[in-house]
Amino acid sequence: MRDWINFLYHRFREQLWAKPAVICGLSVIVVFLAKAADDTGLGSVAPNVSVDSLETLLKVIAASMLVMAIFAVGSMVSAFASASSSATPRAFPLIISDDVSQNALTAFIGAFIFSIVALFALQNEYYGPAGRFTLLVMTFFVFSVVILTFVWWVDRIARLGRLGATIDKVEAAASAAIRRRRHAPRLGGSKVVPRDADAIEVYGRSVGYVRHVKVATLQSIAEEYKTVIEVAALPGTFASPARPLAYVPKHPEISADVCHEISAAFVIGRDRTFEDDPRFGLVVLSEIGSRALSPGINDSGSAIGVLGSLVRLLVLWAEPAENDPPAEPQFTRVAVPELDLKDMFDDAFTMIARDGAGAVEVVVRLQKSFEALASVGNMEARRVALLHARLSVARAEKAMEIPEDLEAVRTAGRFAMVD
Repeated sequence: MRDWINFLYHRFREQLWAKPAVICGLSVIVVFLAKAADDTGLGSVAPNVSVDSLETLLKVIAASMLVMAIFAVGSMVSAFASASSSATPRAFPLIISDDVSQNALTAFIGAFIFSIVALFALQNEYYGPAGRFTLLVMTFFVFSVVILTFVWWVDRIARLGRLGATIDKVEAAASAAIRRRRHAPRLGGSKVVPRDADAIEVYGRSVGYVRHVKVATLQSIAEEYKTVIEVAALPGTFASPARPLAYVPKHPEISADVCHEISAAFVIGRDRTFEDDPRFGLVVLSEIGSRALSPGINDSGSAIGVLGSLVRLLVLWAEPAENDPPAEPQFTRVAVPELDLKDMFDDAFTMIARDGAGAVEVVVRLQKSFEALASVGNMEARRVALLHARLSVARAEKAMEIPEDLEAVRTAGRFAMVD
């Protein structure tokens, strides 16, 4: 249930209207709560605030906040467009879910709604002396929040959408996904064992990417029918009516309705997401590096920076886990496969190795990256890193014509040839 709530929370954060809608409702409530001060003894001690002065202040806030909200939306749209063009459109959900920008837009719109509703109530003599004083205090508080938010947001919007900031956001999202999966490599399920040849294949009805697997729901179904469900499509898998989502041992009680319940536990959408799909972060970073190496951009430095991010992420995944507590299966009737390290290396390095095969600085840095990954103490990581190092040298030999460049690449990749 916690994983499902976390999944819904991240989808909620990606909706630009969500926070402003909530704060608009709160603003209206706060305006009318100020009236409650008239029912207390505050009116006898509070200074008398004139209607004209309060009305002038609210008019200033109403006029300025609408302009600021429009400015905020325009700046955010420019940042989104910059991120999509300079990095990759797949990073768009991370940019749009930026908390500082959403908070700034929320503050501006909330202050605008607050001032409009308060102005309407004030002009209709809704408040007494205590209510007007309370409203003045609330207005100063709202104004202070807007000023502080604006100063904080200006510093962020100057970097939002820049390539370096986008790379950092993608790396942070991929790192969080890897840490979660490292803690639960099988999503809390048990190890996959060889299944029967006559096992029932469960198919979905939607075409798209698996975004989330409700393992707890699968466990409940398996307990009800005293069976074991094997997950065949991890988050990030492209699902279609022709690809099984799960396997169930043949059983007379496993009907088409039960298979439909099982397939409903797989949340399928048009696009991949970062939270439950560690490989997606690697793919997005690789796309950014590949785009940087395109002839129209020719930015080897950015591609080399992406390689640093990829190495950090894969070291995080492949480093020895002696200090990690053993992960006991939480869902004993659901078998879930682990991520394949070779697939993760392919996601991370294939595009950059292909597009940067003719750039000596990129290939040399690739070799250094593979050498670092081969030395983390994970034998599978070492085997895959050496394989990719040899492939990178082979691509360079096909793409490079300068003997000195080839010699530099072979020297950097010598560790893979003598192993």
